[in-house]
Amino acid sequence: MREISVPVEIAVPGTADLTDALFGRAAAEPGRIVLRRRSGTAARPAWRAVTAGEFAAEVTALAKGLIAAGVEPGDRVALMSRTRYEWTLLDYALWTAGAIVVPVYETSSPAQIAWIAGDSGARFAFAETAAQQAAFAEAGVDLPALSQVWGIDAGDLDALAAAGAEVPDEAVAERRRGLSADSVATIVYTSGTTGRPKGCELTHRNFIGTARNVVLAGVPEITGAGSSTLLFLPLAHVFARLIQVACVECGLVLGHSDVPSLQADLATYQPTFLLAVPRVFEKVYNGAEQRAVADGKGKIFKLAADTAVAYSRSLETGGPGLALRLRHRLFDALVYGKLRQAMGGRLRYAMSGGAALNERLGHFFRGVGISIIEGYGLTETTAPVLGNRFPANRMGTVGRPFPGTDLRVADDGEIMVRGISVFPGYWNDETATKQALDGGWFRTGDLGALDADGHLKITGRKKEILVTAGGKNVAPGPLEDLLRAHPLIGQAVVVGDGRTFVAALVTLDPEAAGPWARRLGLPDGTTVEELRREPAVRAEIDAAVAEANTSVSHAEAIKKYDILAADLTEESGHLTPSLKIKRHVVARDFAAEIDALYG
Repeated sequence: MREISVPVEIAVPGTADLTDALFGRAAAEPGRIVLRRRSGTAARPAWRAVTAGEFAAEVTALAKGLIAAGVEPGDRVALMSRTRYEWTLLDYALWTAGAIVVPVYETSSPAQIAWIAGDSGARFAFAETAAQQAAFAEAGVDLPALSQVWGIDAGDLDALAAAGAEVPDEAVAERRRGLSADSVATIVYTSGTTGRPKGCELTHRNFIGTARNVVLAGVPEITGAGSSTLLFLPLAHVFARLIQVACVECGLVLGHSDVPSLQADLATYQPTFLLAVPRVFEKVYNGAEQRAVADGKGKIFKLAADTAVAYSRSLETGGPGLALRLRHRLFDALVYGKLRQAMGGRLRYAMSGGAALNERLGHFFRGVGISIIEGYGLTETTAPVLGNRFPANRMGTVGRPFPGTDLRVADDGEIMVRGISVFPGYWNDETATKQALDGGWFRTGDLGALDADGHLKITGRKKEILVTAGGKNVAPGPLEDLLRAHPLIGQAVVVGDGRTFVAALVTLDPEAAGPWARRLGLPDGTTVEELRREPAVRAEIDAAVAEANTSVSHAEAIKKYDILAADLTEESGHLTPSLKIKRHVVARDFAAEIDALYG
């Protein structure tokens, strides 16, 4: 067993709560810009500055409306929406009113809504759209405690603020005085990859302590004059929620976007820092490569990519030589500058989480001028407890513990953590809490190994380890990450539990299908079903599998694979909202395809 302890650098007083930073800044610097709110059109977005004084006034007015509507301290209030300005406004207004926020993914079904709102005992809810309000209504038969569902698009936030106009300021102050660092701020439900989602209680201390120690003490490079971020990951996910809090706590200007609008918003918002999952960076790279090939510049792009990777690798071994510096300068003018401009032109730092970032991809972006660090955490740990640092980024690892975190790797390889980020327990589930927490140590269920300098490498998921018929233990995650790095592959699922060898199901990326069809001289409109039967496509997947197999032993290598007719998506029910694979669902829905691999 190995253990590392990193003491807390920024302590959280027992009287602190999440509203302090907002109202403190509004009092000290009322004219400081804290958010930028989207205006204009989807095709031509613009951004209106929101000052600390303006935002605090909006939060106060909405909090008064909530109090007038009957929201009591400790009430659970469900919030279902995409990432947008109103989510942040509601979070802070609900906290100011003393409520507990229960986030719900915008894609959740009525059955999922019924479980989350019902299990949490939500008395009130906010839904973004009329369709989401209808989904709550459909789930309503199972929600006897739910008395009101307000609509964001329906204008109910303005109506609430107007209805609370007569509530005195003292009522708001009293609600805030009733909060403490150990008050529950939110109940975030796990993604449910291994069963029914569990509600993680996260406190004001969890969020404040994590935000300050991760950002101010861990990665201070992302802060400072002119720093800003464009948040587009779902705010129902704990990592995006932490970044929202970190912006308010640490002074970054916050903007909101979503995946369909991201490309246009990056160009106009021009963030300096970005939070994303590996798939976003993969798509940026693959899209740039496909455009280059379509323009007849594929060879130039490959040379530029190889140069960027070599340049980044050289930074870890004494720096680039003269020839490499000259090549890098040439491609900076031809390729890298255009790629940076496509991401807004000011982006210099990014953090990747949720899955492993391909090491070569990390080197590519650093060589281009955008440093991506990987972090590691779970809902139960208020997002990152470990992370690389920008000056000392150890590619292929998830870094070292952030201040305020103790890390232990047990004898069986399981990662355990303790500290300011770790939740107090699961809502309404004492049995699960006792199973997860051992003397304050949280059992993550993930497997890892520490290097000599204390950097952690994730090696697999304890519950996802496959055991072949020959008794070989295989971690599917690393193989899947390598396969997904190929521009033609959308998703990959490694199988083989109890079987005689390891196999895989892969899908073709729908966005890549068109460019690949044109590259192969196939007619426009060629379907994925047709494309997956092309010998040239099979050859590409063969090569991707062979490359992935170089990372493992012969017994762990993928021997056979099948290309599925459609991608695995959240809509198909095979991915969680945070893009994790629901292995049990894939195994059930594609049992015939899996059996055929072993026929």
